[in-house]
Amino acid sequence: MIYKILRADEWAALQAAGETPGAPVDVADGYVHFSTAAQVRETAAKHFTGTNGLMVLAYDEETMTGDLRWEPSRGGALFPHLYGPLRLSEMVWAKPLPLSGGQHVFPEDVV
Repeated sequence: MIYKILRADEWAALQAAGETPGAPVDVADGYVHFSTAAQVRETAAKHFTGTNGLMVLAYDEETMTGDLRWEPSRGGALFPHLYGPLRLSEMVWAKPLPLSGGQHVFPEDVV
């Protein structure tokens, strides 16, 4: 599984349209940023500190139909990048990512 964190408005847009080019940073970079289970907590801490109302979405990289590439990013680690729209129909699940004591609390499914 790979994971995408969305703000409330981005999640609502995905639900309404069925697909999205992603968050503003995704649009600017030309691809949708994903993280692995080992990377997603650091992604939340680095890019979403103190942000409430987030959703974490899980996707099975083996069944996605878009152009998914593993490319070096933070610290040279390979991150999954989707060149194409993020599709609601390909999502495995979506769960809230609440804040508790200033830290995001991830669902047990993120393994």
